[in-house]
Amino acid sequence: MEKLDLAKKYKTYFTAKAQPQLVQIEKASFISICGKGDPSGEPFKKNIEALYSIAYTLKFTYKEKNEDFVVSKLEGLWWFDEKKYAGKTIDSSPVEVPRSEWEYRLMIRMPEFVKPEDLVNAIDKVSGEKKIQKATAVEWFTLEEGRSVQIMHLGPFSTEPESLKKISVFMDNNRLSRNGLHHEIYLSDFRKTAPEKLRTILREPVK
Repeated sequence: MEKLDLAKKYKTYFTAKAQPQLVQIEKASFISICGKGDPSGEPFKKNIEALYSIAYTLKFTYKEKNEDFVVSKLEGLWWFDEKKYAGKTIDSSPVEVPRSEWEYRLMIRMPEFVKPEDLVNAIDKVSGEKKIQKATAVEWFTLEEGRSVQIMHLGPFSTEPESLKKISVFMDNNRLSRNGLHHEIYLSDFRKTAPEKLRTILREPVK
């Protein structure tokens, strides 16, 4: 039985170049969980644990049906109160908005054959058998970003403003404006990878 690997099937979605690039991103479905606060804090870690527990429960459920798949990369949508922190740019906001004020939606992309109703059973199993109560906050989420500018960021999260500045200049030069939430795809497991070796896709939906 061959495993479905979404990273291989949707190469544009899961790859990026060292310089900003305009791409077209397809509609996709995810399991997701929302939160607010510093990503180095315990609640953020608990949300990741719950999300991955659900993802692997779904994987093994479908493996028994001969529809196995590789659990996809962790992703995140990030935003903040733009009235409270007005005038922040794409590249200045990571520095000027306190980490405690950031809101997020963590996501793991699902294959097309996984259905929303399957998530209900997975939540019951993870929250009941594994006693991971955060699992009850996991939900089905659909996203269609369409036209987007993206770049591959190499290195620690603290240097992301350098890559985001490149995106900002590219958008200005091409008369593009924001059309959605800041999106990050974590190709490296930041829990196990040295900061200087991290690979992260940074994406901004545009119009």
